[in-house]
Amino acid sequence: MSTVVSSPLDQSFATLRKFARPRLPAERCELCSARLAHEHPHLLELATRQIVCACDACSTLFDGMQGGKYRRVSRRTLVLADFHIDDGQWEDLLIPINIAFFFYSSVHGRMVTLYPSPAGAVDSLLPLDAWADIVKGNPVLNKLEPDIEALLVNRVGHAHASSPAEYYFAPIDDCYRLVGLIRTHWKGLSGGNEVWTEIARFFLALKARADIVTGESHA
Repeated sequence: MSTVVSSPLDQSFATLRKFARPRLPAERCELCSARLAHEHPHLLELATRQIVCACDACSTLFDGMQGGKYRRVSRRTLVLADFHIDDGQWEDLLIPINIAFFFYSSVHGRMVTLYPSPAGAVDSLLPLDAWADIVKGNPVLNKLEPDIEALLVNRVGHAHASSPAEYYFAPIDDCYRLVGLIRTHWKGLSGGNEVWTEIARFFLALKARADIVTGESHA
């Protein structure tokens, strides 16, 4: 009976293979199938609100386009330092939690309000009088780009008297990413410590890359 003896080189490769991580499939442009970098543009499919990964060449075709199937998602991120919604105005919006985002849908011809939940994004009917009152006090909202960016509100710290409310102009894909983050990490009735840690991390990262805007005329 013969015995196969592994060479030192074979043993070295076997050891390396134990530590080698499986290579993840390359992400591809959903329009032309070109290979994508980790950081790449996104398009919004207007009719379905689906986020589409795209290469630079394809995304440029839809940059600033009006009336097409897709729009390139804005990368503008702003902290609205002078923005204000009082507790009564927030209650009038009938949103059951303290995180929500608002954007104008050109498909439906109206403002849309979504808030994250363990089941995904929930569409909340926006009372028009309540929203008009907020716009009157915050005219910067008239400069919100339709479809591709949103007013993102974080009143979690404010509700617990631990930090001020935060208001952003944020890319719509970041808003949906927050929805996915909450859906993925939520546990039990209150969400658990993990999800609140992830939410805090999300807003810290958002603020770190945002420009601070004071006053309506600068937006």
